[in-house]
Amino acid sequence: MRLLLATLVALFPATASAADITVEKGADTVAFKIGAETVAKYQFAGTVQEEKSEGRKPLAKPILWPVSAPNGTLVTRAWPMDRSGKEKTDHFHQKSVWFCHGDVVPEGVDLKGKHAVDFWSETAGHGRIVCTELTVEKNGFTSKNEWRTADGVKILDEIRRVALVEVAGGRLFVFECKLIANDYNITFGDTKEGSFGVRTHDAWRLELPTGGTVASSDGSTASAPARENLPMWGKFADWHDYSGTVNGKAAGIAIFDHPKNPSRAAWHTRAYGLMAANPFGRTKSGFPAVKGSTDLMKLEKGKTMTFTYAAFAHDGDAKAGKVAEAYEAFKKRD
Repeated sequence: MRLLLATLVALFPATASAADITVEKGADTVAFKIGAETVAKYQFAGTVQEEKSEGRKPLAKPILWPVSAPNGTLVTRAWPMDRSGKEKTDHFHQKSVWFCHGDVVPEGVDLKGKHAVDFWSETAGHGRIVCTELTVEKNGFTSKNEWRTADGVKILDEIRRVALVEVAGGRLFVFECKLIANDYNITFGDTKEGSFGVRTHDAWRLELPTGGTVASSDGSTASAPARENLPMWGKFADWHDYSGTVNGKAAGIAIFDHPKNPSRAAWHTRAYGLMAANPFGRTKSGFPAVKGSTDLMKLEKGKTMTFTYAAFAHDGDAKAGKVAEAYEAFKKRD
């Protein structure tokens, strides 16, 4: 992580010095600040109002929310954390920015009739990713997480490092997620429901006539109005980007998939505002890029597996926000 940050700072002229970036830990959040401005918050132990009448419950997994571009535009959906607006209320589990997977199988654990633990959808019996320790560091933090079944059984450990680097065009939030199979053999099942995801600003949904644009590193684009079957869905790419306009200001957010990850991500990107890099989906996911593939990713007990992604909040569209340039710097980590 330190080498990655040094590389990024060296390759891009920063719009704020490293000294301007500070990280402040609260009771259940970590605030990323540039000068006096809070530009994002990592929510690791908060609560959220449930869909029905159950009241507030603990977050099912840590999330990064809110997240703002340099021009102040919030680039992710606020619902269901903030219900004061008129945003679309589908997919309760898609909360701003997150990392998880929808089908995790721990060998030898009684899952009470279920074949896997679902950390994605938050339906009845879903798993939880629980932060047990968090230490603030320069420009970021390190978090120790436990991936637990609905009954609270720990099946997987994670050391997650998140750091902010401000570079030309936008703000780069780098996630390094080290998965550790301390207790069981783990299989990551074949589903489209994963893994490093963003639910973008509601105004940018391609379903709206005034919605935004999705761009892929492979050169394909999709603009509003559009429905599903986007040209980039389920294909391999280095990055995807969602952008649009809010209150007259153009902004966007991209996801970067690091080329040294254990498996390249196919993209679960939808017209309603979802964008997710999924390294675990195989032929059952429906992704064209992995059609016919059945080699599920497995993590043997005692082994580790590390994935590195980034969320890049920027002004303008993908070109104006220098998304491709930011990705080139991001991928130069050891």
